[in-house]
Amino acid sequence: MDKTLKLKAEIRDKKGTKAAQDIRDSGRVPAVVYGHKEDAVAISLDRHDFAEGIHHGHRLIDLAVGKKNETVIIKDVQYDYLGKEIIHADLMRVSESERIEVDVQVEIKGTAKGQKEGGIVELHAGSVEVECPVTQIPESIIIKIDDLDLEGRIFARDVQLPQGVKMVSDPETLVVSCHTVEEAKTTEEIEAEAPAGPEVIGEVKESEKAEEDSKE
Repeated sequence: MDKTLKLKAEIRDKKGTKAAQDIRDSGRVPAVVYGHKEDAVAISLDRHDFAEGIHHGHRLIDLAVGKKNETVIIKDVQYDYLGKEIIHADLMRVSESERIEVDVQVEIKGTAKGQKEGGIVELHAGSVEVECPVTQIPESIIIKIDDLDLEGRIFARDVQLPQGVKMVSDPETLVVSCHTVEEAKTTEEIEAEAPAGPEVIGEVKESEKAEEDSKE
């Protein structure tokens, strides 16, 4: 299956909340294209075509903006408060020859040995960050848990990755565990037991900065 989605974009001339809502009301999604040290460009996409592409696992887009074609990756998608309708997207320029860092969903398969002893399996990390060729982004990272014993844990360092894919997430990130019901812990409880990291104040996402730059 070809994992490059082909879409046509329209440049957004008007900025601001009202203009963005007008675009959504017309059946399109406001988005911003940024990266590769080029100016950020505010665009809109057909909501149906974009949503269908995401639903079918596309991450890479061959984007036609006017007379220019760009290869971009879906970096972030924002949904409404119901989590159903896409209201904004961040698209980052990439080259098909480069390697990138992306978050990939984790999928567990099998029945853990510990479950046969009364344990329950918990997925602590729904995704992990990996580095891979931009044209070989995995749809998901599959973790087989058949050999997971009671009180066993699988960390990011233990995850088997497809060829050409490298783990970027902290090796000590807990991904899956198997506990007795009484001793099962939530991700929040486990994180609460870990030493607190330094607080970062004033950090701004690159995509947010790009959106602001495009308004100037």
